[in-house]
Amino acid sequence: MIATHPAPTQRRLHSAGEVQEMLARAEAAQQAWSATSPAVRTDCVRRLGEVLRARRETLSRLVTTEMGKPIVQAEAEIDKCASACDFYAEKAEEFLRPTIVATSFDESYIEYDPLGIVLAVMPWNFPFWQVIRLLAPAFAAGNAVVLKHASNVPQCAVAIENAVLSAGFPAGLFRAMLIPPDAVAGVIADPRVAAVCVTGSSEVGAKIAGVAGTHLTKVVLELGGSDAFIVLEDADLGHVVGEAVRSRMLNAGQSCVAAKRFLVHSARLEEFSELFVAAVRRLVVGDPWDRDTDIGPLARPDLVASIERQVSESIAMGARVLVGGQGDRVQGSFYPPTVLADVRPGMPVFSEETFGPVAAVTPAADDDELVAVANATNFGLGASIWTGDLSRARKLATRLEVGCVFVNCRVSSDPALPFGGVKDSGYGRELGVNGLRELTNIKAVALRQPAVSPPGARPGARRL
Repeated sequence: MIATHPAPTQRRLHSAGEVQEMLARAEAAQQAWSATSPAVRTDCVRRLGEVLRARRETLSRLVTTEMGKPIVQAEAEIDKCASACDFYAEKAEEFLRPTIVATSFDESYIEYDPLGIVLAVMPWNFPFWQVIRLLAPAFAAGNAVVLKHASNVPQCAVAIENAVLSAGFPAGLFRAMLIPPDAVAGVIADPRVAAVCVTGSSEVGAKIAGVAGTHLTKVVLELGGSDAFIVLEDADLGHVVGEAVRSRMLNAGQSCVAAKRFLVHSARLEEFSELFVAAVRRLVVGDPWDRDTDIGPLARPDLVASIERQVSESIAMGARVLVGGQGDRVQGSFYPPTVLADVRPGMPVFSEETFGPVAAVTPAADDDELVAVANATNFGLGASIWTGDLSRARKLATRLEVGCVFVNCRVSSDPALPFGGVKDSGYGRELGVNGLRELTNIKAVALRQPAVSPPGARPGARRL
């Protein structure tokens, strides 16, 4: 087992003058790009997917090198990016067609015009997916994009820029800005930036939204999550437990849509807990380059410290360790897969986002309590329900305060479905038709046939 976290990659930061040059070139490129047809744009999006597939090995190795994701999971991330490009290459023309609306006018429709330059502020946990899922619809809609990526994945940022150029997009239409966090406000303030799309923590999202608000710049926020994994008494635990482990432990638990709170009907609590712990014990923690590894290191040492605090404070408040915990810690940026029982609202592992391989198990007596506990959080990104009764699941889904509900399957982001949350998980949507139209000026157009004045009528004499 390796016992170190990935070494940070050093690259020269762009100067303020270089940033201004990037914005100027992006503006010029976008004006020309927006004048092209959707067919031309989607053809480039399709080629971007081809480039990603052709460079799969190289790009996935960058992910593992810079943030420690197991190589098999890194390869799957690149595959998903290519699939998103395929989706928008096929669907974007349809999504951008004017929508005819029946009104009192002779003709009325809604058209979807480009916004201009979109600033993307993106995280490190899925360094390609988070960016590509924005780029594909943004480009198809006729926009330019400038990227402020997380500081620990600069090689991934530059590799995305190279892939975009190789796909045939105009020079300047996309640039990776290597700038420090305190330079982001200046970019948002630039009048050439029409929108900001952020994926990250609630704290970062709130700060960026505050800056954007002072300039009346549109913002789309996809922020933190503390998703509930709701297990009803009629669930097939033989299937559910494996999905529970995957949902919590993928990418070492460093995912906004990972299941974090496991809310289990009291009638199945003991059985679920035993099976869950046994499955977690079988996970392989180790070298992310080993294709048998399930869980690699966390991306940064401070993330380990944060998880340690959340677990220790929760234990002090009454949570019990069923497996893992700090007693199983190894050197470096690894944190052992951990399951805590007797978790209640107010404990850090319940109330905060846990960005690491820690699962919190909470019992509930009935549907009303399951919903109440699921909603007892500041977050509202996603939730999953596991049951043999789909009618019951639909009723529960309506009551959950989240942006998406998945029944008998893990919460995930799919190119065809809108993705985003409520409460501290943000606002606006990515992906699907909604995500593409978030990146457009949704313009209403109403027309009447020219009026014909009767013979002898005075100009302008029409009554109000």
